[in-house]
Amino acid sequence: IVILPYILKAGVDVALSNPTDLVNALGIPLNVQLIIALIPFAVGLITIALLVRGMHKRTFSETVNGRAKIRWNRVFTGFAVWFLLMLVFLAISYIVDPANLRIQFDARQFIPLLVIALLLIPFQTTFEEYVFRGYLAQGIAAWTKNRWAVILIPGILFGLMHYSNPEVKEFGFWLSMPQYIMWGIIFGLIAVLDDGIELPIGIHAANNIFACLFVTHKASALQTPAIFEQLKVDPLSDMLGLLIAGALTVFIFSRKYKWDFRILNRKMEQAEEMES
Repeated sequence: IVILPYILKAGVDVALSNPTDLVNALGIPLNVQLIIALIPFAVGLITIALLVRGMHKRTFSETVNGRAKIRWNRVFTGFAVWFLLMLVFLAISYIVDPANLRIQFDARQFIPLLVIALLLIPFQTTFEEYVFRGYLAQGIAAWTKNRWAVILIPGILFGLMHYSNPEVKEFGFWLSMPQYIMWGIIFGLIAVLDDGIELPIGIHAANNIFACLFVTHKASALQTPAIFEQLKVDPLSDMLGLLIAGALTVFIFSRKYKWDFRILNRKMEQAEEMES
């Protein structure tokens, strides 16, 4: 429905075009492309939540944190902390190498992008967290009773899910994939320590919204009319930045919520499996 007007206007033979070629041939604007990419996640989130409710008799909040209510303050706190860290890292990058960030701000495109990002990206990121750090992690917890398995297995699978992303094709498997796996492990560690996935939901949303609004590059999975275009991308520097930002985030939240890291090496009990 979204791309039908462009098909009719261009007269493209849809049957002979793969999705990427079709989008390019139709000249679909970046903001419309973003809508097309994100809508399936909204449908997927609703669908899997209903399936979990029907098959396992578990509500959405029970899959998020094993409780009757979602801790929304944690979602917003995770979002705010990560978004602020990304702003700091962007400012440092601009100061160190301003020539690598080309300003391309266009209010006519940016304002719709802002609305689209705020409305739809949380569906995409929540879907991924719900599947990997929620549903899958709870199943692994019941099976292994081991918190490290709960962190590592979904984290690795989360990374491998991004195998088809354009960054992997551009920079190679061994430079790109460790970043995605690292993302998954950081999210998993936070979820286990905090006994819920609200913080990862907020952090994940902040990261993707920030990427959509502030910085894009030619190999980015999210092509948007962001404020800056990054001309040269160094995957190793990005990985180091992720490690630093992840460590800072874990430190901040461990102090705020008084996490006990010793639980990582304790065997999970049956009651914990149902509440994790």
